[in-house]
Amino acid sequence: MAKANKTTMDAEMQAFAEDVRQSIAQARRGEAARVHTPADIARYKARGRPVGSMKPNAKQAVTVRYSPDVLEAFKASGQGWQARMNDALREWLKAQPHR
Repeated sequence: MAKANKTTMDAEMQAFAEDVRQSIAQARRGEAARVHTPADIARYKARGRPVGSMKPNAKQAVTVRYSPDVLEAFKASGQGWQARMNDALREWLKAQPHR
């Protein structure tokens, strides 16, 4: 197994990688590997967005199907076509009588 390049990992990942290497060495020697408790796991930084950093009105990912000609026309308008499609749908909503 090739060693990880420590210069490309932050200190936290280096500590994690060292823990993994030690656990593998223990397993090869027939020793019980270290058990990671919830407190141990909490020490490692969680990946992703920090809690509370999402806007309350953040856009939502959905799966939707459009006619090829509609999709082609928006894509042909260049970068930002998804935002323009969102704006067009919003304008359509504003034009509709309220129910």
